[in-house]
Amino acid sequence: MATLTIRNLDDKVKQALREQAAKHGVSMEEEVRTVLTKAVSPNARRKLTAEEIVAKYARTPDKPVDQKALSDAMWDESFE
Repeated sequence: MATLTIRNLDDKVKQALREQAAKHGVSMEEEVRTVLTKAVSPNARRKLTAEEIVAKYARTPDKPVDQKALSDAMWDESFE
């Protein structure tokens, strides 16, 4: 196993890593290993599938959207 020393790391980055490690219940060193491993793994650079995008970003609106009324309003506004 190799050893890596990182100089001139921003204090905010170090604090964020420390907090993330605490949230995951691991040491900061373990958290950094995990972050670095994920960053350089071949899977880290792949594109998301449609299902992954929906799972990650889709949400249910707070109230129903009347698409016809919205479309009509946009259409009317474009000719004013």
